[in-house]
Amino acid sequence: MNWRACLLLAVLALPWHSWAAQRDSVTSVMWDYYHQRLLGGEAFVFDERVKLSAPPFAEDSRQVPIQVDASAFDGQVLRMLAWAELNPIAQIFDFSPGEQVLPRLAIRIRVEQATPLRVAVLTRDGLWHIGSTQVEAAGGGCTAPSVVRAQAGWEDHLGEVLGKRYVLADANRLRIQVAHPMDNGLVGGIPEFFLNQAQLRDRQGNTLANLELFPAVSENPTISLDIKGAVETELWLRDNNGNEFKADL
Repeated sequence: MNWRACLLLAVLALPWHSWAAQRDSVTSVMWDYYHQRLLGGEAFVFDERVKLSAPPFAEDSRQVPIQVDASAFDGQVLRMLAWAELNPIAQIFDFSPGEQVLPRLAIRIRVEQATPLRVAVLTRDGLWHIGSTQVEAAGGGCTAPSVVRAQAGWEDHLGEVLGKRYVLADANRLRIQVAHPMDNGLVGGIPEFFLNQAQLRDRQGNTLANLELFPAVSENPTISLDIKGAVETELWLRDNNGNEFKADL
């Protein structure tokens, strides 16, 4: 057997996830760490069908819009996890869309420095599909002083929800903004105080989608969800201090 045949057999003997790792679209030193920490080392593939969009450069590191679109797997998605690899608090959201909610979500986040962004989409076959992009940033978005807290009387508006419904070709888009400082505990003297749970419900109280949020999400968070049809909905939110808020959408 010549050396070329030996090399081919050695490559074919690699575990399938090693092939996937070779197709990473961004330069990363942290993938293996987050693969174990957040995905439990489970089977994955880097997949271009999972669209993760962000501006190439963060003009304001405290408010960076990202959008996830896993419509290619509609009806098969169990969970969607997102994180910014080089943030001091990496996790962004953990989203579980029900049958009436499309696997698409847009949100604004903080970034501390230039970082790879990831979203992992778990399908019913037990495989994680990874979408990736890179955002460049001047930095400091996670440790900058709060803009919300600098505004007089911000406490009086805590939990207020502004929302609007838009009709799309394949869904209704719910776009909401919630008044909340989303303190991440990284600014001196200010403890963590952030929205950490959200549920989208129908008028009968049935849960359409669950969304767990983390302190990487921006102040006064803006969130977009896409639902199938003109279902009347209610958004329920709770922060880590136990405050609860509701809004009809």
